[in-house]
Amino acid sequence: MVTQRSRYRRRTHSRSCAVAGILAVLLSVFVPFQAGAEPTSAGYTWTEDYLTTPDGERIHVDVLRPAGLAPDVKTPVILTASPYRSHLMYLSVPLVHRGPSLENIPIELFMERGYTYVIADLRGYGGSTGCPDWGGPGERTDVKSAVEWAAVQPWSTGKVGMYGISYEGWTGLMGIAEQPKGLAAVAAFEPVPDPYAYIYMQGVSWNFTAKPVLDVPILPGELVIGTEHVAISQTPGRPDDTPEYRAAASSTPQSCYGTYVDNMRNNDPNTPYWQDRNLVDRLRGATTPLFLQQGFVDLNTRADRIFELWNGLGNADHRAWFGQIGHRTCLTDCRPTFAEEMLTFFDKHVAGKDVSVPGPKITVGQFDGRWRSETQWPPADAARVRAELRTGTYVDRGFVRAPDREIWSVTEPLTQPAQLSGTASMTAQASGPANASLAAVVYDVAPNGAATVITFGISLLGPDGRMNLRLVGQDWPIRAGHRIAVKLTDTVEDMWTRAPTGATVTVEQATIELPLLTRERRPDLEGGPTAGIEKRYREMTTTLEPQTIANAVIPLQLPNRTDN
Repeated sequence: MVTQRSRYRRRTHSRSCAVAGILAVLLSVFVPFQAGAEPTSAGYTWTEDYLTTPDGERIHVDVLRPAGLAPDVKTPVILTASPYRSHLMYLSVPLVHRGPSLENIPIELFMERGYTYVIADLRGYGGSTGCPDWGGPGERTDVKSAVEWAAVQPWSTGKVGMYGISYEGWTGLMGIAEQPKGLAAVAAFEPVPDPYAYIYMQGVSWNFTAKPVLDVPILPGELVIGTEHVAISQTPGRPDDTPEYRAAASSTPQSCYGTYVDNMRNNDPNTPYWQDRNLVDRLRGATTPLFLQQGFVDLNTRADRIFELWNGLGNADHRAWFGQIGHRTCLTDCRPTFAEEMLTFFDKHVAGKDVSVPGPKITVGQFDGRWRSETQWPPADAARVRAELRTGTYVDRGFVRAPDREIWSVTEPLTQPAQLSGTASMTAQASGPANASLAAVVYDVAPNGAATVITFGISLLGPDGRMNLRLVGQDWPIRAGHRIAVKLTDTVEDMWTRAPTGATVTVEQATIELPLLTRERRPDLEGGPTAGIEKRYREMTTTLEPQTIANAVIPLQLPNRTDN
């Protein structure tokens, strides 16, 4: 999704930003074309095709088959449905040779396993007609149509799996919601469970940058995201593409874009537009096997509503990896068993092989760099431990750092280890303008005062000042002798963008609930720290002065812990 970087240096994979999307179009002028050039690969053959959706749109597909396979040999199918895989660009990365865009798809792994791979361009993108729809009924129709088309081709066994990260993981979840004939399993990595929560956190826009042109967090997501996808959808075809492809790539009318952008700028989650796109509700009880991955330190598609989606699924052979990774797949930054577990998952459910998927139901990467198996997450023994926070006032000034923007609460040094595992929450009562905001940031504070962000959340005060803040999920061991600190403030300038009111906000009551494990965890899986852990320490650590700690101490009653 959209690239975000800041003092916390958000970096993402799947969306570049509004400027990057525009650059994709501009860069197309300079791509060196080779008329008739085909991708060089001994591993697959490539053909193109089109399907027509029930509402009349023409959806372009690239079909890749293992090399040397006769056209009539039936294979299981893996499908990626995407807005990003133009023949000219993968986002803002020019493609030199004509052919399918395969960046970040482990095509060799699937070819070696005997799958046919299909890439479908969502409406309004690549070689497909129509208006972009941002997870709406049009895109869901495209996904359903592409799966059902792939299932009935003469080279298909009738079983289709979906694979993707970010937006392409989101379309996999759309597939589960639509239940197309032939869909046998989905692997979705860092997906979007709720596009409203991707752009907003409880009414406040997540902050984005103008990367790669300007790496400064100044752009509200409500402005960036729609504009950027408009630019991506306008990526032209290549001169050496087919006439139908070139015509479709330039066919999206300008009338598509006004409403598309305006809808994303509405921060009310209760509008029909956002409710229709909420997959957390749509996937309740779903039994299509899902292989899910979510990074706790992913600051693009954050560890927010994805756990609601996971825990709402029906009873089936679902698998999940939750760990300290950013916006990438575990193929590059997790335990080495990830690829085999994922491929065997597809072999079982899509290829129909008599195999058992290795590994636990849920693989969890803790913030201390160790890995363990779980049967559910948050774990069943995560007790909701309440702590009353200090109250007071802060000025809703935003972006201007000052002590009058912060209310700190800090526990005494912990007398025993603790482990936060789940989604923290906070209730608060505050007086101030309805469009002022209250943010909560939870820290792990070392004896030397080094405070590293564990989790965070924000909400608008609203008309009555009563708030229920949902913080992002984490799995974080806290050492004995460390403290837990909570900062209440108007916003975190490197995370959220909103117009400050300049008013003084009075916090009259605030209670935080921390999900702390009551059983000690002894990690049982091999593996080590990910890059996301070092990055969090480096870019999300500050120092609390002794005076700040001394003036802010609150009690916290830890749960009794037992051995496994």
